[in-house]
Amino acid sequence: MKTIGLCAAISLAAAGLLWAPVTGAQQKQDTPAGPSATSPANIPDAKLDAAAAAAKKVVAVSDSYEQKLSKAPDAEKEKIIDEANKAIAKAVTEQGLSVDEYVSIMKVAQNDPAVRDKLVQRLK
Repeated sequence: MKTIGLCAAISLAAAGLLWAPVTGAQQKQDTPAGPSATSPANIPDAKLDAAAAAAKKVVAVSDSYEQKLSKAPDAEKEKIIDEANKAIAKAVTEQGLSVDEYVSIMKVAQNDPAVRDKLVQRLK
């Protein structure tokens, strides 16, 4: 069930932003002032807009497929996971991002409070 990994990673990255205000305060204490070494100098606003829009869709798709998966017989779970991965990839690419770009932006947002704050604002 290797395919569930992509689905879960993308979903967790998107959902993780919802907890950012709670966990962000603690991370800010441990992070030196200035830009994070793991973030690019600037992620264009258009990419942040697209990532936020994709995150909303990814969470909705993930929730839907999670429910389907929990009710499905074992014989159908692999098929549902494959459908979920395709639907999540489509939700991301429909926003003009590749899956890799989306995951990269989400990783930066998890590690960079400034980027995370920008995404959280767009998610509201």
